[in-house]
Amino acid sequence: MRIDVRLADRLRGRDRVDLTGMLTPAIDALAASDLDLSTINLVLDWIQYRANFREVADVRQVLDVRGDPVAMEVGVDVRRSAEVDVAVVIDDIIKENANPSLSARVALEPWGPATQSCIWRFNALYWQALSFWEQAAGREYEQALPGGRSDARNVEAVRELILELFKVWDDLDARSALPAELYVVELGVGNGNQARTWLDEFVALSTVHSRDYYRRLHYLMGDYSPHVLNRAMTAVSHHGEHVTALVVDATHPAVSLGFLRGKAFLVYISNVYDNLPSDEVSRIGGRTYQVEVRAYLPGPDAERIAATMSAPVSQLPDVVSKLLRLGPELLCEAMPGQFAGPRAAVNFWQEVWASLRLAERYTPLAGLDQYRVASGMTGELLASHLDAAGDIRMHVNNGALSSFAETLPLLHPFGRLQCHDLFLTDIRDYQSGFRGPGKYDGTVVNWINGPLLQHIGGRRGFAVSVTPFAQRPSSNVKTLTAQVRE
Repeated sequence: MRIDVRLADRLRGRDRVDLTGMLTPAIDALAASDLDLSTINLVLDWIQYRANFREVADVRQVLDVRGDPVAMEVGVDVRRSAEVDVAVVIDDIIKENANPSLSARVALEPWGPATQSCIWRFNALYWQALSFWEQAAGREYEQALPGGRSDARNVEAVRELILELFKVWDDLDARSALPAELYVVELGVGNGNQARTWLDEFVALSTVHSRDYYRRLHYLMGDYSPHVLNRAMTAVSHHGEHVTALVVDATHPAVSLGFLRGKAFLVYISNVYDNLPSDEVSRIGGRTYQVEVRAYLPGPDAERIAATMSAPVSQLPDVVSKLLRLGPELLCEAMPGQFAGPRAAVNFWQEVWASLRLAERYTPLAGLDQYRVASGMTGELLASHLDAAGDIRMHVNNGALSSFAETLPLLHPFGRLQCHDLFLTDIRDYQSGFRGPGKYDGTVVNWINGPLLQHIGGRRGFAVSVTPFAQRPSSNVKTLTAQVRE
């Protein structure tokens, strides 16, 4: 048996985790089973997201190329382990794994890569029907963030960024090389506070420094959600025709913003990449695997939810599929007997989301060159990172890589991309802690594999750095900056 402890940051200090009380019963439960202990890997994680897709303990099969199990990973969330009898829970999941008919789980989809899971359709539904969710929750979505705000919203950081832009524009203007129109893009506009702060400071600094750049400024706000865009436009309405709102698919920004190719002096992104679809890959014993997932509802939760709509549990997968296809407003029209109105449909949506879990397994990849990461990218870009880290499990961040690769060509030769998000700076960080997926309100959150974005940017001639957020270095949010390499 191998024991893999992935909570390095929790093993020191006054509040360090005492593993003894959990580890001994976990080992005893495995030893008491008839499993081949030489094929067992006991993984101890600290799941920092209180809302997440994992049980306190679960089994993840390692499959061979024929789809037969050859090893088993038993995962335990140390943070919640004190809430249960770990030995009993592990014994139960081992029995269910050996005899699937004992499981009460209600599967909502077949096995597949994480990017194809219905959790991302739930994620899309959240942004499409955000007004319904917010009305039911009684709060705006940004209040669901830790502390009720984003670390990236910082006036000092905005001023610094604008003054750096002024310097670039002054230098170009001195050479008569400054374009007549000055484009700035923000992707993921939130409630509009960032745009309002940026534009208000831009006007103030233009006056103080005697610059006439505001007259030529075009600030483009792009977001997936029309509801979010409408709210953000209200926040910056006093800037009139200087601001334009565009519906933008963040995974493919070039579709809506391709006309800006080579023109954007700044593309500003905050808390977007962590909300885009991501696969995970793993290196186990020198072999590369893809993490496949299957969304399900635990049996007791499924029975409770089905009872609220007076329907058998067997109907839940079909009703969930209709919700994701139609949205809450049309769902209550399609099923008036179960949902009296949109609020009832939203309550159903929120109950399902709160209970939703992901089963996981490892399937071997035939070859990294055959794995499609995103358009024009294959898994071979992962090779050097996997080879350098030994046994590891890491995010591919397919949506973020696609977004990043399509955004870079939009930049003016003297432009920059600046992104605030949950970036890892070292692949080995995956060996010391859980990095998602977690849940924020109705959305999915994953940390971002910073070295992969640096790899992609470097291939395209950009210098890419990931540094602590200057105004709060202790924050989990870090700042990625990309500029044409000098």
